Amino acid sequence: MRPPPAEWAAVRRARLRIAVITGTIITLLITVVGGISHTVMVRAQNDQVWRELRYGAGYGDLTSPPVCTWLYAPGTTPLSNAPDGFPLRADVSRVRVTGEAVERTVERNHTVYRVRTQVRADGDVVQAVFDMRFQLADRNHLWFALGVAELVGLLAAAVTGALLGRRAVAPLAEALTRQHQFVTDASHELRTPITQMHTRAQVLARQAADQDLPVPHRDGLARLVASAGRLGEVLDDLLLSASLAAGPARRPERRPVDLVALARTVVAEEADRARARRLTVVVDGPPHPLLVDGIESALRRAAGELLSNAISHSPAGGRIEVTLSRSAGMAVLTVTDSGPGFEPATVEQLFQRFHRGDGGRYGLGLALLREVVTHHRGTVAATGRPGHGARFVIRLPEYGPLPGVPAPAGPVTAARVRRAGVPRRGRPRPADDPARPGGSPR
Repeated sequence: MRPPPAEWAAVRRARLRIAVITGTIITLLITVVGGISHTVMVRAQNDQVWRELRYGAGYGDLTSPPVCTWLYAPGTTPLSNAPDGFPLRADVSRVRVTGEAVERTVERNHTVYRVRTQVRADGDVVQAVFDMRFQLADRNHLWFALGVAELVGLLAAAVTGALLGRRAVAPLAEALTRQHQFVTDASHELRTPITQMHTRAQVLARQAADQDLPVPHRDGLARLVASAGRLGEVLDDLLLSASLAAGPARRPERRPVDLVALARTVVAEEADRARARRLTVVVDGPPHPLLVDGIESALRRAAGELLSNAISHSPAGGRIEVTLSRSAGMAVLTVTDSGPGFEPATVEQLFQRFHRGDGGRYGLGLALLREVVTHHRGTVAATGRPGHGARFVIRLPEYGPLPGVPAPAGPVTAARVRRAGVPRRGRPRPADDPARPGGSPR
C-alpha cells in the first residue's frame, strides 16, 4: 500500500534528490580527477619538451635532430620536413646581441611549437623548434576519455541513485503509510464508542435535570457532554484530514457547491451559540449562487471552522461579518470578527496543528481548514492586530466544468445539504464553551 498522494509525491521527490545528489557527486569526482590528470599531464609534457629543447639547442646533432625537433644554425640546411616560418629571425638577432637564451611558444600551421634560441659553446646561435601536435592529441584523447567516463558515470549515478533512493526512502514511505492507516483505523474504531459515550452522557444530563440533582452534579455532566462532543469533533477532523490526504481529487464526491447557500447554512447552525453570546452575525452575499467545485462536506467544515473561530473569540455583544464575493475568477469568503485580534508575526502559527495559544486551547481547526482549502486549489489568509479583531479570507476557484468531465445534475444548495439549524454530525456544541478543539488559539 502506497502513502497518500501528497506524501507519495514527497517520497518521489526525496528519491529524485538522492539520485541527483549522487549524480552530482560522481560528476564532481570525475571533473576533479580529470582536471588533476590534465594538469599533471600538461606540466609533465611541458617539462619534458623544454628539457629536450634545451639539450637539443645546446648539444644536439644539427643534421640528425630528435623526432618532432628541428635545429637551425648558420651554414646548416634545414630538413625537408621543417615547418614553414622558421627560424625566427628576431630571436636569432636578439640572442646574437645579448647572448641570453630566448624561449617562446608559437601557434602556427594548426599546431603549437616550442622554440628555444641560444648561443652554443662554440659561439654559434642555434634555434631548436619542437612540434607539440602529438602532445596536444594526447590531451584531447584524455578529455575524450573523461567525457566517456562522465557519461558512464552519469548512467551509473542514475541507477545507483535510484537504488539508493528506493532503499533509503523505503522506511519513510512505509512509516507514512502506517501512520495514515493508523489514523484512519483509530478514528473509525473510536468513533462508535465515543458517539455512544456522548449519547449516554446527554441522557444522564437530561435525567439529572429532570430529577433536579444538585447543581455540581449537573454541571459535571454538562462538562462531560461537552468534552465528549469535542473529542468526537477531533476524530472527525482526523478522518477528514486522512480522507483529503488519500486523494484530493475524489471526483465522485466533487460537485458544484453554492458557497452563498453553504455560508448561510453554517450561520444558521451557529445561531444558538451566537445568540447565547449576544453576538450579531451579518451575512453579505450576492443574490445569485456563487459556485465552486469541491467536496461539500469538507467546504462546510472549513466555513464552519471560520465562523466558530470568530464566535469563540468575539466578546459578548460583538459583531461578526460574513462576506461573499467574486474576484478575478475566484470565489471569496471573508469572515471578520471584533475579537482581541492577534500579533501579525504569529499568523503562520495559527495554522499549525495542535498549536497552543495564550488560552491553552488546542486542535486541528485552522490547520485542517488550510488543508481543505489547499486541496480545493484555493488559498486562505489571515490578518489582524491586537485589539482590532481578525479577518480570515478564503479564495476558491469558481466552478467550471473540466474538459471531458460531464457537468453534475445540479449544484449543492443549502436545501440539499441539510436543514438549517441542525447541528453538524448530530452533536450539540456548548453555547458557552469558546474553547472548541478546532478553534484557533489566538
